[in-house]
Amino acid sequence: MEQNYKIENITKNSTNLEVDWSDGKKSKFNYLWLRDNCPTAHDKDSRHRMFNILKVSKDINPKKFSLNNDGKLQIEWSEGDHVSYYDQKWLRDNCYTIKNNLEYKSPYKLWDNSLQDHLKSVEIDHDEIVNSDEGLIKWLELLHHTGIAIVKNAPTDENSGFKVLNRISHTRETFFKTPFEVINIPKPNNSAYTAHALRNHMDLPWFENPPGYQFLHCLINSAEGGNSSAIDAFKVASYLRENEKEIFDTLVEIPFKFKDTDYTQEAHRHFHAPSITLTKDGDFNDVRFSVATMDVLDCSPEVMEKAYKAHHRFGNLLHDPKYQINFRLEPGDIFSFNNRRVLHGRTEFNPNSGHRHLQGYYMDRDEIIGRLKYLKSY
Repeated sequence: MEQNYKIENITKNSTNLEVDWSDGKKSKFNYLWLRDNCPTAHDKDSRHRMFNILKVSKDINPKKFSLNNDGKLQIEWSEGDHVSYYDQKWLRDNCYTIKNNLEYKSPYKLWDNSLQDHLKSVEIDHDEIVNSDEGLIKWLELLHHTGIAIVKNAPTDENSGFKVLNRISHTRETFFKTPFEVINIPKPNNSAYTAHALRNHMDLPWFENPPGYQFLHCLINSAEGGNSSAIDAFKVASYLRENEKEIFDTLVEIPFKFKDTDYTQEAHRHFHAPSITLTKDGDFNDVRFSVATMDVLDCSPEVMEKAYKAHHRFGNLLHDPKYQINFRLEPGDIFSFNNRRVLHGRTEFNPNSGHRHLQGYYMDRDEIIGRLKYLKSY
């Protein structure tokens, strides 16, 4: 794409070079920032920064600066006997002045129970993902933007989920092993391994960093009951932010406590975290919610009443039919979702009426987003 702007004027003050662009935009470039990001600062192979900004003084500044014959910003520094050359396009692409003046646009497409009538929109065929990057990108975009996708027509052999998951990246191992077997077993160490109904929840909220995505691969589902539910917790949180600000602020500010009560484990795991966390842009980062694994709360007595009222309100909205979708997994389906956004549950099933066997996998959120960015950039 042709560059339709150029630097027209540069002025120097005590801390920044101020740049006027031909399209009317203005930039400020801090001296330490410029020196830290000199094109020679990185190793050409590893691309890691080798220059140590800690070795210059905080008073470093351009002794001389100009646009050279190649149109690059040339800076002779006041110390270190060094000259830097900055491409104008690089400066514009990385201009934090302009970026911080842009309106933030969330990547998330929030949804409620109206998705029930459009489930086909979040379905994708297994072979489309395996055989083409276009199919893989479609799956990754559903996972990143909508938070949910159902892969159809996958093989139903045990451990066969690895083939399609490895199109993204490596899975995340936990003490449940990979894959973990979602079946009804005697003396279960997790309620998922029973025939009981499961309230909408996230997995492993008592981890400091719960798995970003979960994949439930249906191998057999011939039992009566055991239908799945899902809810976009970001959509519920958005409603609270817009309509019940005190509840929302409480869920953002007060840490709740979650605990691993697995009797098979010799490690004790627990973690305090707010029910809702936000990014630097005020967007949703994650929702941490699970009635089953919430520990005895130990917040200040002055806020305990407020904490429980907010938890009560949030939890009931997270099971409200106007936000929740319901569906039945068929053999060959892989229910894939953002574990830190989309809560999942199931109805009770009758183990005497048939067999229900899912295999579960986890993957970190970085792998989904990183793979998507890579595929869309080459």
